[in-house]
Amino acid sequence: MSTIEVTGGISLQGEIEIQGSKNAVLPILAACLLGEGVCVIENCPRIKDVSDTLEIMRGLGCRIRREDRTVSVDASGVDRCEISGEEAARIRSSILFLGALLGRMKKAVLPLPGGCAIGERPIDQHIAALRQLGARFYLEEKVAADAWDLKGGRVELALPSVGATENAILASVLAPGETLIVRAAREPEIDELCAFLRRRGARIRRTAGGDIRIVGVKRLGSACYRMRPDRIVAGTYLLAATATRGQIFVKDFPHHELDALLAVLRDMGVTVGYEENGIRLMAKMPLRALPYLETAPYPGFPTDLQSPLMAVLCRARGESCICETIFENRFRTVDQLQKMGAKIRTDGRCAVMKGIPALIPASLTAPDLRGGAALVIAALQANGSSVIRNTRYIERGYEDICRDLSALGARITYRG
Repeated sequence: MSTIEVTGGISLQGEIEIQGSKNAVLPILAACLLGEGVCVIENCPRIKDVSDTLEIMRGLGCRIRREDRTVSVDASGVDRCEISGEEAARIRSSILFLGALLGRMKKAVLPLPGGCAIGERPIDQHIAALRQLGARFYLEEKVAADAWDLKGGRVELALPSVGATENAILASVLAPGETLIVRAAREPEIDELCAFLRRRGARIRRTAGGDIRIVGVKRLGSACYRMRPDRIVAGTYLLAATATRGQIFVKDFPHHELDALLAVLRDMGVTVGYEENGIRLMAKMPLRALPYLETAPYPGFPTDLQSPLMAVLCRARGESCICETIFENRFRTVDQLQKMGAKIRTDGRCAVMKGIPALIPASLTAPDLRGGAALVIAALQANGSSVIRNTRYIERGYEDICRDLSALGARITYRG
């Protein structure tokens, strides 16, 4: 099993560039199925989730070419509408192919998605959204649907689900008529998917009230699109610098996508400045605790940064409380942090941390993607050597966390 070894106690310093967005590129790759032109995706992150997604697309008939961070997709040969259980098991976001296949092939067959390390992710909203567009579902051991009468219409989401919004968009851009997605998710990754589809000729826009309006077109063309930086990776490194009382500059990053995190960092006593081409952070002062914080859909505090923030708050002066409102199992990192001496107690969906002067090094196991990143941040704070196992989780979303943090002065090594 591969491991990451961290020798902590070093203040992070320097500049860093951020990889392309994981949460945006996955639906964009699914959107490449919609049409027969060649799509070129630049700044595509070299992560496991992308590799697994591309394998599914090859199985559906796409011709894929990948050179470093540039991926070319030719979907003209797509001739399958079914994804096998083995293929889907590689990546939970394979559910996004449901809307894309219905839009392209008018039929889709996918395995029922399994559980998730951070909690259940039911697909009822996905199904409800697609039914409002005319899709018919046959739910037994698989998710089977056809959409021979797919057409635009009013799609009302019960909640602003990111995945359900993406599936509704993917299914409706080629459907005749006009579609209005009410209570659409507002995450930047949704707007990036819309921008990619507009580049291909889709008629799609977000209304002043936040809904998404789509006028179906007959075909989509080729496009070249460059992925924007990953806001969660950027947030992870800002928190790592905060934890080590460091000073870093995150290059070429749109700061407004992290307004919720930056507000929290200021509340903790961190100095954050916006510059024309990035974000500058300095965390020299002792950190203040956060009396109460809730995760929330965008523009609220992102659930994906909850675990990394918890690792920082373990040493903040005073008592902090985080309430997780999105996923029920986001506190699976707690027992690992407790191995390092952290004083944390949980009560339902809330975790309370009492700051301590120092964490101790330990042998740790990553419970999930963002929890693994949190353990790296915790290990950076401990004076001594810590080992983190289960790094396959971290590789799902971070190109090379050891490379990036080493560039900022960390003593961190990957051992495969």
